[in-house]
Amino acid sequence: MSARRPERIDGYLPLRDYAAIGDGRTAALVGLDGSVDWLCIPDHDSPSVFGRLLDANRGGFFELCPDEPFEAERRYQPGSNVLETTFQTASGSVRVTDALTFVSKELAPLRELVRKVEGLAGAVPMRFRLVPKFGYGTRKVVLTRRAGIPVAHAGHHALALAPIGFPECSIDGESFEGRVTVEPGEPRYLALAFAERQPLVLPTRKHVEERLARTEAFWPVWSERARSCGGPWSDDVLRSVLALKLCVFAPSGAIVAAPTTSLPEWIGGERNWDYRFSWVRDSTWALDTLVDLHYHEEAHAFFWWLQHAARLTLPQLNVLYRIDGSLRTRERVLPGFEGYRGSRPVRIGNAAAEQQQLDIYGALLDCVWLYAREMGSLDRKTGKLMAGVADHVAKIWRQPDCGIWEVRSEPTHFVQSKAMCWVALDRAAKLAEMGALPDRRTHWRREADACRAFIEEHGWDAGRNSYARATTLHEADASLLTMVLQGFHEPDDPRLRGTIDAVQRELQEGPYVFRYRGPDGVPGDEGAFLTCSFWLVDALARTGRVDEASALMDELCALANDVGLFSEEVDRRDGSFLGNMPQALTHLALANAAVSLVSAGVE
Repeated sequence: MSARRPERIDGYLPLRDYAAIGDGRTAALVGLDGSVDWLCIPDHDSPSVFGRLLDANRGGFFELCPDEPFEAERRYQPGSNVLETTFQTASGSVRVTDALTFVSKELAPLRELVRKVEGLAGAVPMRFRLVPKFGYGTRKVVLTRRAGIPVAHAGHHALALAPIGFPECSIDGESFEGRVTVEPGEPRYLALAFAERQPLVLPTRKHVEERLARTEAFWPVWSERARSCGGPWSDDVLRSVLALKLCVFAPSGAIVAAPTTSLPEWIGGERNWDYRFSWVRDSTWALDTLVDLHYHEEAHAFFWWLQHAARLTLPQLNVLYRIDGSLRTRERVLPGFEGYRGSRPVRIGNAAAEQQQLDIYGALLDCVWLYAREMGSLDRKTGKLMAGVADHVAKIWRQPDCGIWEVRSEPTHFVQSKAMCWVALDRAAKLAEMGALPDRRTHWRREADACRAFIEEHGWDAGRNSYARATTLHEADASLLTMVLQGFHEPDDPRLRGTIDAVQRELQEGPYVFRYRGPDGVPGDEGAFLTCSFWLVDALARTGRVDEASALMDELCALANDVGLFSEEVDRRDGSFLGNMPQALTHLALANAAVSLVSAGVE
């Protein structure tokens, strides 16, 4: 960790300069320059109160930094999601500790952001500026004082700022502002309390210190189970598990793909999607990670959330669900927001929910099989419902779909989708053998065999010695690596090995792997997809190419930002982050790749 001067481009920090904090309900992105630029209240999928990440002028933020030139370095507290940023100036140094705190049960409606300021050396002039913008910047905000405490409200949303140890702050137009000179001694606090349709509880020093201490104590205990997992990459796995925890919505057990929306897959492009939902396809990798790393409570919670959400539509599945399990995911464009570094549109909601994506059935039934094998038995009703899903797959696997990458071109016969239909039928038959599902395995195995035969006849490209992206698209697709991970053939099968070679030959550039090269119905370029790089590590490890997998794993883990986080994609030209972050699927793929390497004998 080394100090450096954060630089904004047209008001925007590089995505690499963000760290994330969270409280199990929502998450915030904190910039290296001390600005909280993203926070949705009260939950992950709620409208933002700080949205500077997507509009430098209209989004709102909470800035806290030295009032003179500075350099900054940061770290997470060991085994924790509590962030510490150290600012160094000509006058001295100051440490700011940021956390979304865990509040007591009786204060459950409260969300609290605590910023602790400690002087380390010298006398450093500090300033803060709080610019709240409720409802993605669309709500009229009133700034006032109650009992001397700065309060902002917009309709039934309100926040209160307790500047503990700071002089009284001023109201300047749309912001609260304050300054203080910080020296070593008693810490100072800026505690921001949020409430929705609830009376605001104004923080006091005693209560703020208690809640921050409770939060700081929680994280190392919770993360201890992952500390020794992952062999040589244990530290990377530990950070990935902590990043995954930031994506969990604790009240339901749902896991969002990322706590952000519309961070672009290419600067200035329109591949900007809302990821604050829970995708069915992520379920297998999430359950794998949680079980392998001994987080059984979270695995149980996520599995049963998924089961209850899916029951709204069974035997048909939705691609994604809201964190409360509902289906309200209509996609719309946020008017007026310029997007990160001018990348429009800014989208709220996700139209992928309306697509047919056949791979999700394999993800669900593989998740059920993992749960039944590793965690516990299924009740009779759940078993009957899952048998109905398998029957549905037997009827629809021959249909075209939009595939794992949610393309917005015409549906076609994607090979990975067909392979996941085979997984669905294969896992249903295995569950029936276990007695977990009604026994229709003869029918399911017959359809699984027919699905496999279709793939071998129409999805194999002999000229490239590889499975094809689709029956109509004879090109590479990194999602085909999941055929190795899901056991479509034995690991030493020459067709799987040929497919790995084709992905490396056609899609890999150094450590970076692209999803595909062909058209997908959306204009513009995109970055390299980090999950695919970790899938390649996993596939190489499972097929015996352990040295190659280990070397690639080392190279990839070095691509994380200074606090160990990954976004969705990377710009191959300069290593800058692209896409939403922190990205749950990237961190899941990292953890699973590390487990596969350890299983292959790497120590």
